[in-house]
Amino acid sequence: MAPDWWKSAVVYQVYPRSFQDSDGDGIGDLPGIRRRLDHLERLGVDVVWLSPVYRSPHADNGYDISDYRDIDPQFGTLDDLDALLADLHARGMKLVMDLVVNHSSDEHPWFVESRSSRDSPKRDWYWWRPARPGREPGTPGAEPTNWESFFSGPTWAYDEATGEYYLHLFDRKQPDLNWENPEVREAVYEMMRWWFDRGVDGFRMDVINLISKDLALLDGVIAPGRTLGDGSPHDIGGPRLHEFLQEMHREVFAGRTGLITVGETPGVTLEEAVLFTDPARREVDMVFQFEHVGLDHGPDTKFRSRRLQPGELAESLTRWQDALADVGWNSLYFANHDQPRSVSRFGDDSPVHRRSSATALATVLHLQRGTPYVYQGEELGMTNSPFAAIDDYRDLESLNWYAESLAAGAVAEDSLWGLAAVSRDNARTPVQWDDSPEAGFTSGTPWIAVNPNSAEINAAAQYDDPSSVFSMHRALIALRHELPVVAHGTFRRVDAGDPAVFAFERALDDDRLLVVVNLSSEPRAVRLEASETERWSSASVLLANLADASASAWADLRPWEAKVLRA
Repeated sequence: MAPDWWKSAVVYQVYPRSFQDSDGDGIGDLPGIRRRLDHLERLGVDVVWLSPVYRSPHADNGYDISDYRDIDPQFGTLDDLDALLADLHARGMKLVMDLVVNHSSDEHPWFVESRSSRDSPKRDWYWWRPARPGREPGTPGAEPTNWESFFSGPTWAYDEATGEYYLHLFDRKQPDLNWENPEVREAVYEMMRWWFDRGVDGFRMDVINLISKDLALLDGVIAPGRTLGDGSPHDIGGPRLHEFLQEMHREVFAGRTGLITVGETPGVTLEEAVLFTDPARREVDMVFQFEHVGLDHGPDTKFRSRRLQPGELAESLTRWQDALADVGWNSLYFANHDQPRSVSRFGDDSPVHRRSSATALATVLHLQRGTPYVYQGEELGMTNSPFAAIDDYRDLESLNWYAESLAAGAVAEDSLWGLAAVSRDNARTPVQWDDSPEAGFTSGTPWIAVNPNSAEINAAAQYDDPSSVFSMHRALIALRHELPVVAHGTFRRVDAGDPAVFAFERALDDDRLLVVVNLSSEPRAVRLEASETERWSSASVLLANLADASASAWADLRPWEAKVLRA
C-alpha cells in the first residue's frame, strides 16, 4: 500500500448514536453499524470514521470520555468493536477512531484522583489554579482568567473541596488535560498504541490544536456586548503544539504503515495548516480547517447566521486549495456532527432544488484536491430538521446558548430561529433508511426525533434511482478511484465570469478535467476567457447532475447545475 494511499480515499463519518439502533432502545450502536455495512460498501467509501463510542457520562454525547479503553454499554462492548473492525477489514475498509485528548470527562479516574487533593500525584494532570488575587474564591470574577467557554460561561469551574479552579474550554464536565506534564502525554500515547495494536487504522484528533496553552494564562479581550474574554489567542495553537505532535508521531506512529491521521484544528491559519501537514515534519496527514464553515456566522455568535453572498464559498475553498498546493494536504468537507446539514446551509433544501443542490455540492466536495469526508446522511441529501420548540433539542451547546440568550433579554422566538439554522442537532437526527416508522432507524423511540421528511428522503428510495443524491456520490467516489487526476492532479481556479459559478481545472500529465458548478438557485451565464474556450473546445461531458447537460464548457447553467468535462 502506498504511503499516501489516503489521497485517493474517501472517508465516511458515522455518528453512532444516530446511525442504526439494533436493540430498540432508540440509540444507535455498534451491532447496528455492522447491519448497515452493505450501504457503505455500495457507496464505495474506503474509511469509516467513528465518533466516540468510549465509556462516557454523555454530557457532550460521548466527547467526554471516562474510559479510553472501553466501550460505553449503550453502544455495545469491546467484542462488538472487534467484530465491526473485522467486518470492515474483510470488506477492504479501514476504521478511524475519534481521539479526544484535549480533555477527558470529570468522571475519568485520572480526574477523580486529580481533584481528590492538592497533593494528589495526578494533581498536575489537569489545569488547576487558585482564585484571582484579591478575589474571594468561588465568587463571580474570581476565575483565574476571564476566558469564555466554547459552550458558554467561564472556562474555569470552582472545586470547593480543594479551593481551586480547574480549566475546561468546553463543558465543566470536560476538564482540560495538562499536556505540559510528560506523564499525561505518555499515558495518551500508550492508549493510542493499545488501539493500534487492536487493529484500528487511524485517528481523527478532536480539537488537537488546543492541547498546548500559553502558560502565562493572560486575560482575553472582551468584545463589545460580551461579559467574558476571548481566550483563543492563549489556548489555541500554543507554543509547544508542534513539539507535542511530533513527539506523538515518534512515540505512536513511527514504524506503523497504512494509517491515516487528521487533526481538527479550529482557528487554524493557512500558514499553520502547511506546518501541520508537511510530510517532512511528521505531524498529521491533514487537518480540518473551519474557514468555510464560519463564513455564515454572525459577528457575535454563529447562532445569528447570515446568508452567504455569491462566490464567498468558492473563494474560501480556492484559498485553501492554493495554500496547500505544493506542501500539505486538504481535508474536504461540508458537514459533520458539529455542523448543520450542508444542503440546508450551502445549498437549497426546497423541494424544487434539494436534489440538484445536494448533487452540485457533492461535485465540488469530491473533485477538489484533498481527501473527501462524507457525513452520514449527506449522501442522501438529508436536510436540517424542523425543530419547533426548545424541548426538541438535545445538544449541550445549543441548550446553553439558548438559556444564555434568554437571560440576556432575547426573545425566545428569535433564539429558536437562530438554533434552527445552525444547531448541531440538525446533523444528529437519525439516518433515514426507508419510509417506515422512525425511518428504519429503530423499533423503539429514537433519542432525538427523526426528520419528518424521511418518507421522501431515504436510502431505500435512492439505491436504484440513477439520478439520486446517493447515485451521484457513488459515481463521484468511483471517479476518484478510477482517475488518478482526481486524487493527484493539480487544482486551478477558472474564471467563469460570474461569482456564483465555481469552475476549476484538475490536471495530471495529459489528463484534464474542468468542473463547472452553479452554486445558486438561478440560471447563470458562463463566460470563459477566449483562451479557456479554446482549451476546452473539444471536451466531452464525463459526469453531470442534471439530464441533457451541454457538452460545451461555456454553455449557460441551470440552477445548481454541475458538470465535469474531460479533455
